[in-house]
Amino acid sequence: MQTLIINIKELLQVRETSICKVSGSEMAILPTISNAYLLIENDVIAAFGSMENCPKINADKTIDATGKMILPSWCDSHTHIVYVGNREQEFVDRINGLTYEEIANRGGGILNSAKKLNEASEEEIYNQSKKRLEEVIQQGTGAVEIKSGYGLTVDGELKMLRVIKKLASAYPIKIKATFLGAHAFPLDYKENHSGYIDLLINEILPKIAAENLADYIDAFCETGYFSVEETERIMEAGKQHGLRSKIHVNQFTAINGIAACVKHNALSVDHLEIVTDEDIEVLKNTQTMPVALPSCSYFISIPYTPARKMIAAGLPLALASDFNPGTSPSGNMNFVVATACIKMKMTPEEAINAATINGAYAMEISATHGSITVGKKANLIITKPLNSFYELPYSFGTDLIEQVMINGKLVS
Repeated sequence: MQTLIINIKELLQVRETSICKVSGSEMAILPTISNAYLLIENDVIAAFGSMENCPKINADKTIDATGKMILPSWCDSHTHIVYVGNREQEFVDRINGLTYEEIANRGGGILNSAKKLNEASEEEIYNQSKKRLEEVIQQGTGAVEIKSGYGLTVDGELKMLRVIKKLASAYPIKIKATFLGAHAFPLDYKENHSGYIDLLINEILPKIAAENLADYIDAFCETGYFSVEETERIMEAGKQHGLRSKIHVNQFTAINGIAACVKHNALSVDHLEIVTDEDIEVLKNTQTMPVALPSCSYFISIPYTPARKMIAAGLPLALASDFNPGTSPSGNMNFVVATACIKMKMTPEEAINAATINGAYAMEISATHGSITVGKKANLIITKPLNSFYELPYSFGTDLIEQVMINGKLVS
């Protein structure tokens, strides 16, 4: 099956040779081709270039993209799409002056979601979650990481991870699963942290490994949640089962969690609303990807990741949605990219790089996703006619996506 897309006004994120990520000043460079063509064979990119070099072939399908932009689909490396219900009352509580911590201390927050999830059947969790997944696919996401963490019990965590595995089997987009049992301490273990971590390590992790339910392990390394020492224990246990770390860190406070993550070769450190000069130095020349979650900052009115400072220091940066019921109830990566430009002062080139190739790196899929490169998956966003790709973040409230392609097939 060959699909030929012609007369593309601008083809974005074209990479002749495959790269795994971009860092520092390279993030400002977004290679493009004007008046381009793109050839797809089955589910992968076969060729691309300027229209003057377009091959004369009888493709099975030809799409005329006159006036439109094409870019690789978004790679969203941090979500909590699998959950039950919502937390709209907490949204109103925050408007009325309660803080995130105050809501959590009275049984809200993560524990609220855990209660709802443990009361729901696996089928109900799946049916609610698949609607959210279908929504983000329509919004241009072509690869996504999904975390557990709203079970906080043996059965609850396994139930979530089985739902993620079922979603991965049922839908064409790439899905990576992360075990986040260390999301919060259940009430039964509020005064027995070591006992809960023992449960995660000795009871849940072996069952996850036996069923091959997770790719990564995560912990909420934060004041009032999991300490640096507790997080290190969890990262080490994950390694024993072949699970690399992707860690929530520096959302509210800086407690040297980033240094611990780098020491354990974490794939990514996520949130980073509070970043010190020492944190930046620790991240330099490492394999750990910093990930910013600007729609979380937007929704709960906390600081934004200092992108300009980090990029100026030569670091890479990825963008992700943090789609979850409490602090970022949206998986719209178009809004994430726009917010990064508007509030974090990232250029459109930097933001698109952060949401495509660097997002792919944060899921270890940059060999197959995140750029227009021969041999990579044909996961594409086809925009409506635009003046320039700067319109994508500029017109932040307008749906500028006309079609989405996953594995060479248009999504209906």
